[in-house]
Parts: sequence; structure tokens; C-alpha cells
Amino acid sequence: MESNEILDKLPDHLRELIIDQPYNAYTPQDHAIWRYVMRQNVRYLPKVAHHSYMEGLNKTGISINEIPHMYGMNRILKEIGWAAASVDGFIPPAAFMEFQAYNVLVIAADIRPIDQVGYTPAPDIIHEAAGHAPIIADEEYANYLRRFGEIGAKAFATKADHDMYEAIRLLSILKADPYSSKEDIEQAEKEIEKLEYAATKESELTQIRNLHWWTVEYGLIGDLENPKIYGAGLLSSIGESYSCLQDHVKKIPYTLEAAKTGFDITKQQPQLFVTPDFKHLTTILEKFSENMAFNAGSLCAVRKAIESGITATIELNTGIQVSGTFTEVIELNGTVIYVRTKGETALAYQNKEIEDQGRTHHKDGFGFPVGKVYEFDRSLHYLDQQTIEDSLDDENYLTLHYKSGIELKGKPYKYTTREGKLVIITFKDCTVKIRDKVLFAPEWGIYDLAVGQNVASGYPGPADKVAFGYKFPKPKSQTHKIKHSDTAKGNHARYAKIKQIRNGEKVKESTEELWQQTLQYTPEEWLLMLELLEQAQKENKDELANEIKTQLEKLAQDDRYKKLIEDGLMLIKKEQSVEQMKNK
Repeated sequence: MESNEILDKLPDHLRELIIDQPYNAYTPQDHAIWRYVMRQNVRYLPKVAHHSYMEGLNKTGISINEIPHMYGMNRILKEIGWAAASVDGFIPPAAFMEFQAYNVLVIAADIRPIDQVGYTPAPDIIHEAAGHAPIIADEEYANYLRRFGEIGAKAFATKADHDMYEAIRLLSILKADPYSSKEDIEQAEKEIEKLEYAATKESELTQIRNLHWWTVEYGLIGDLENPKIYGAGLLSSIGESYSCLQDHVKKIPYTLEAAKTGFDITKQQPQLFVTPDFKHLTTILEKFSENMAFNAGSLCAVRKAIESGITATIELNTGIQVSGTFTEVIELNGTVIYVRTKGETALAYQNKEIEDQGRTHHKDGFGFPVGKVYEFDRSLHYLDQQTIEDSLDDENYLTLHYKSGIELKGKPYKYTTREGKLVIITFKDCTVKIRDKVLFAPEWGIYDLAVGQNVASGYPGPADKVAFGYKFPKPKSQTHKIKHSDTAKGNHARYAKIKQIRNGEKVKESTEELWQQTLQYTPEEWLLMLELLEQAQKENKDELANEIKTQLEKLAQDDRYKKLIEDGLMLIKKEQSVEQMKNK
């Protein structure tokens, strides 16, 4: 991977998700698919897309005729403060969001197969490079995207969310493989339907994923009666970019209601949200984030950390951060009074692990009381060592009676401060209990008291990801290394040869011979036929052109090909007219 100053800022847990773009694996047919979609976009989108799309297309230097190389994109994207990174299909939503927070656009390396040219549920390079990249050239939208990444990366997920991610990833892999069986695809779609049906609670991740879908992916902008397209899913779908603006698709003002509106990734959307401008997107996002655990804190944050079942961080009002797998909370009248983790846990401050408070020190879990104590008229956070030691009894024990009913008794011997304030008191021979329930016993070892009166924040992942050795879990399904059949390889070779002819290079076969081979071996290869037709017209071979056009019109009677062929013929006709006008 060729890096740059933006990619160099990525932490290791994100960098390890980046792959080298398998550029040499793209077939001539893949490049033809890219060319077809991009030419259709350039023909149609200026009429219906937000003005920043075409401006951005020029700024980002995305080629019309060939799949862009990531290195070339990065050289141009860095001028607007962004970078692109190739990834292996669907990556975890939290990772996707975090990349955005670092101003990095993740691009799935695959390209859709020919039977999904009009629309694909899988992320591919057309969707990412031709859909997302041009719009980020708009500064206000780019700021929204970055802020969305910052907030989205702090959204708590549930086990159901993880299951849904795995199901969608599997479907996208199957859809990207032209040799996947219909049965496997249908089974994957049924699994997604089953998970959607079983969903009983909308997590933070589910809701913010909805916001992302209805803006970044499927957003409309401007007037409700005559909106423009800015969502990448629409911009990269030559089928849906047309249908989405028709009357049968309901247009709704963009509000917080979008967070509760789900979607079906396998189908075109029956309704879309319209924002008046890009600034409004950020306003709604900030309103949504007010009730997220990382802003709201309290019992809500701890419960969401427990429900997630993965490494999370709870931050107290004193700034001390506890990172681990949370398993238990004791509450009193809706207020957190004690929290416990299991397994490896670490303590940090301002996202930096505190010395001797890492995973190896707290390998068996960690528990801490939260609240005020009777012994002092102010928070422990504001006490100095001398004040505490003046309160020790004759045997050097400190007893703290929390107003919640929790009692701590032990011998303090170490005080950890940050910015002049106390964040950890370390005890020997320590007992922590609430009534008859022992929360920590002396025989368990040293006790580190995380000082804090309330839970200020909670979010997924460890506070210090580097020190914690954090990595995103490896997905269950792996992308397929596609092995093309001999028939497909012959088909790809014909695409390559017609391209060579178009570029003025010498090829053994003529356009006529390539046409006869296409009829014999791949008689439904409509895209290759369009390229052959275009070339035949350039060579003024009217009889050949008519023969190809007749076959295309026959294929267009099949609904699978109808609009694709009609759009292709229209494009050829338009470009031919433009060329004739130039020659007059």
C-alpha cells in the first residue's frame, strides 16, 4: 500500500483493514462495466444531481473510461484533505465510521458483476469511488461526513447488530461473485429477513446506520417537490438515480424520524428523505447524538456497554476511563452505584493508558463504586494525599461510606493524579461491600479505586486502543477469489480487443469477427454488443451496425436488459450526434 500523510495518521487497528487494491484482477469486462456506468452518469446526473457532484468528479480526477487506481485518487484527494483506502468488502460499521472520522474514504475493491449493473446491494468501487468521492469535494458535506464518523464510531451495537453485519457481508460477497448459486443468495436474503423480523430493540448503531443510509447513501437535497441527488447509493445506481425522482417514490422532509426508519438493502427504496441543505444534516446529527451514551452517560451508558457484549469504555466525571467487557451494574433509584467488568480491563485518562493499570494488571476484571461519600465535604477527586492520610485510623485504614450504602475499607498506599487531581487510590487489605454482599475481598489482591461520582460517558472500544492491542473481530465470511470459466475468459478477451480497436491499436480480429464470436459464445452479452455497435458505427460499417442493433433490440424484450440496452443505445446516439455536429 502506498501511503500518504492522511493515511499515516490511521491507528494500527484501522490500517490492518486496508488491502492493496487488486488492480490487475479487474477484467476487461469490469472496466467496460465501469465505463458504461460512468458514461451514463455523466450523461444523466448533471440534470438531477447536486451541483457539487460534477464539480467533485473533476476535482477527484476519476476516470470515465477505466476503473480508477487508488494511488492516483489519493494524489488528488489529499488536496481536499482526504484519502482513499481499499478494503475487503463490507467492514464493521464501527470501523467504517472511524475511517470517516480520520478523513479516509474506504473503497470496496470489488466491482459489481454485469447482472447487477443497474443496482447492487454490495459496496463496490463504482459505489464508493463514483458515488462517495465526488461529493466530499464539497467542504460543508465533507465536514458532515467527518463529524458523522466521529459520532458514529461511538454508537453502541448489540449482538443482533453484529449478526446483521455478518449476514449483510455474506450477501454482498455472494452477490459480487457471478458464479454464486441462486439458492445461496436466496438463503442469505432469508437470513437477513429473519434477523430483521427478530429485531426487538433499536440500538444506537441501528439508528445511526439509518441516518447514514437516508443521507450519505440515499439522500436527496433541496426543494421537496424538485430535489437533487447527493446520496452515493443513488449516484452510483443508474437504475435508482432515475426511479428515485419519480412520483411513486415518496419524498419526506429530513428530520430525526429518519433514525427510526429502517430500510431493505436488497430492494429499491419506496421513500426518501430530503434535506434543505448540507448544514441541516449536521444539525439533525448533533440533535441525535445528544441522547447517545457517550453524551448522556449515567445508567443508560452502562447498560448499553453491557448489552454490547464487547470491549467498551465507561468514563467517570473525573476523566478516569475504564475499558473492558462490562457485565454487571448495581443501581439505586435509577442511579449507577457500582460497575463490574470481566476479563482483561485497563484504566486510562484522556485516552492514554495509566502506567501499571493495563490489561495484565487487571486480567481478571475490575469493579468500582460510583458516588459521593460521607467522610468528606467534597469529591475525592479534589482531595490531596495529606487530607486523606489525616483521616486514617490508628491501623492506617481508610473507611469510605458511600451514600449509596457501599462501604470501602482498606490501607491506601498509592495515589495517582492527573492534571493535579486524584483519579486512582490504590489500597492494600481492602474490602468493598454493600450490606452483606462482598464486592471485593482482601484475598483478591490489590484494589485500585477509580475515583468518580457519576458516569459521564460510555462508548464502544477501549479508550487507548494501541495500548489495549485492540483489533476488530475477523468476519466469519471471506470474500471469494473468483475463478472465471473458459467461456468467461474468452468473453473478457473480446472486451479487451474491442477496447484496443477503439484506441487505434492493431488487433488480429476485426470488429466483424469479434461480433461473430460474441453471437456464437455469449449471445446475451449486451454490454459487449453495445461496444461493438459503437465501433461498427465509427468504422461506417452500416450493415454490421444494423445486425448488432437488431440483436440488441431482441435482447431488450427481456426486462433484465431492457433499460440497460435502451440507455446504451441512447448514449451512443447522443454521442454520435455530438460528433457529427463537431465535424460540420
